[in-house]
Amino acid sequence: MEAPVQETRSSRHLYLGSQQLGIRRNDMQVMSPFGDNGLLSDWSIAKSIWDHALRSRLQVDPMNTAVLLAEPTHNTKDVREQTVQAAFESLGCPALFLATNAVLATFSVAKQTSVVMDAGYHGTTVAGVHDGYVLSKSVCLSPVGGRLLNTCLQKVLEAKGAHLRPRQTFKRIERKGFQGEFEVVDADSVGLTESFLQHQVELIVADVKELVSRVSDVHFVEADNLTVPAISYELPDGQEIQVGVDRFKVPELLFQPQLVHTFPGMSEYPLPEGQKGLAGLVVDSVNRCDTDVRKDLYQHIVLTGGTSLLTQMRERVEVEVSAAAAGGTKVKVTAPVNPVERRHAVWIGGSILASLGSFQQMWMSKREYEEHGPGLVHRKAP
Repeated sequence: MEAPVQETRSSRHLYLGSQQLGIRRNDMQVMSPFGDNGLLSDWSIAKSIWDHALRSRLQVDPMNTAVLLAEPTHNTKDVREQTVQAAFESLGCPALFLATNAVLATFSVAKQTSVVMDAGYHGTTVAGVHDGYVLSKSVCLSPVGGRLLNTCLQKVLEAKGAHLRPRQTFKRIERKGFQGEFEVVDADSVGLTESFLQHQVELIVADVKELVSRVSDVHFVEADNLTVPAISYELPDGQEIQVGVDRFKVPELLFQPQLVHTFPGMSEYPLPEGQKGLAGLVVDSVNRCDTDVRKDLYQHIVLTGGTSLLTQMRERVEVEVSAAAAGGTKVKVTAPVNPVERRHAVWIGGSILASLGSFQQMWMSKREYEEHGPGLVHRKAP
């Protein structure tokens, strides 16, 4: 069971896990430990999640267990040090190691050198990995990720008349005398916070995106695709919507970020000037690396992250990067076919790394932390 956690210092009750988020509680706010940049910012929530994951889900005592934490590839030195301090002080673990998402994703597909394209919720990160280490100068970022795709899809659905109602705001009651027919009546929504309602709406939108959206086989031009067949989707309240050209247009944001300004209500979205799509990010990342490793990087592009699960994503990335790379460059994109393996590549890579005999000497012990401070992590886990 995902039990609530009492946080005494701030008198907050924390309910952890996706199941808990679906339970109606008055005045409950939905919060994340991550800031808009995808880095940890709320340390009290982060500590509670670590403790919950280790004690409740993995059922281990962190005080007797060495802990490997994955970190964003673009993590900063300050956040790394705060992570080490928070982990040692709150968990009391005897040893700790930080490994970047890009490195672990590379290990998950049995490689040591690759370009990792991590399309996640907050954005997309592309980074080169060589011999098991991130090439820091190769890290490229894009704000286009699952969250932005969800926002754009929600905007366009609402603009076309769809009423996205969270399950907690209505009831479906069978009509008297009409067996099998239901009518929707409003439920009492007093006490439901804005963050809770928006989270529930985003879950609906994300489900629409995952079920009906797909990446275009070629460069997408909206005017040429106005007649594509629409796909039906039944909302929780029984309302049926039709999703046509937008099921291609929304994923195209990954390849053409400037399209964001063409969605309803998104004309002022602060997209970085000159923001490149996925192919441009890969080429920029590879070009920042030494020339003698570029060939290997192009031939080992690893696709990971929840947003990468969109249909036809791997094929389109391979076509786009092949066209954008220097003439004659061989490009190969690797992506686990199993969606669980692709979504959780970082976890799989972490389990592989932690099981290696040669890795055991790399742990940062609590004694070393107490002697040298959190800054030691930059030497122990560069």
